[in-house]
Formats: sequence, structure tokens, C-alpha cells
Amino acid sequence: MAYAWNKNLETGNAKIDAQHKELIQAVNELLDACSSGKGRNKIEETSKFLLDYTKRHFADEERLQIESRYPDYITHKKYHDDFVKEVNQIIAQLAAEGPTFIMLGKVNNTIASWLIRHISTEDVKVATHIKNAGK
Repeated sequence: MAYAWNKNLETGNAKIDAQHKELIQAVNELLDACSSGKGRNKIEETSKFLLDYTKRHFADEERLQIESRYPDYITHKKYHDDFVKEVNQIIAQLAAEGPTFIMLGKVNNTIASWLIRHISTEDVKVATHIKNAGK
């Protein structure tokens, strides 16, 4: 199942939205690699990119939160840290087991669903705060 960018995911912050679009593209590429039976190398490469990009994106987002004095920064950072741990576990399992149907489900239900839910709820709140703090 491919994920598409939509208005519900827009934060109004151009930099954050651009990074979110890249994250969704990376998730779609990982799902595609798993579902089409591409080799472990491609899956590992895509997984590593997704993890690295997520870490960079989270660092950018957290920096914006600190600069704007986002009141729920600690909770938001914990969401990010927990997600990175979860992605690391899934990537390790993918490397060990390969692209099984169960792993495809984990990528879809854990990584993709979390990102979509997080962007549409938590990140929208952050972007609203940043926008209001800039006024």
C-alpha cells in the first residue's frame, strides 16, 4: 500500500513539509522493495536511508521546537526517540529474516502508520506553535 501526501499532513512549515514528503517517499520505497521481493541489499539500503533521514528530520524538528520554546518538547522528543528504537528493531529483523509478509506488515503498520499519525497530529501542533511564536 503506497502512501500519498494530502492536506491532512500539511503543517504549513515549508521545510518540515518537504522533509515529510521525502519520508513518505522513503516509506513507500521500502514497502515496494519488501512487497516486490527485491533483494535484501535493496531493502537494507532503503531501510538505512529511512532511518538516517528520520534522524536528521527529527533533529531539525527538535531544533525548531527548542528555538520556538515549544511547551511539549520533552514529550515530542520521546515520541521521536521511541520511534527510532522501533525502526532500528525492524531494520535488524528485516536484515535477519528478509522481506517476509510479516515484515511487510510490520513496516506498514509500525513505520508508515506511525509517521502518518504523528505528522497529522503532533507535527501539526508543533508547526502551529512555531507559526504563532513567530508573530
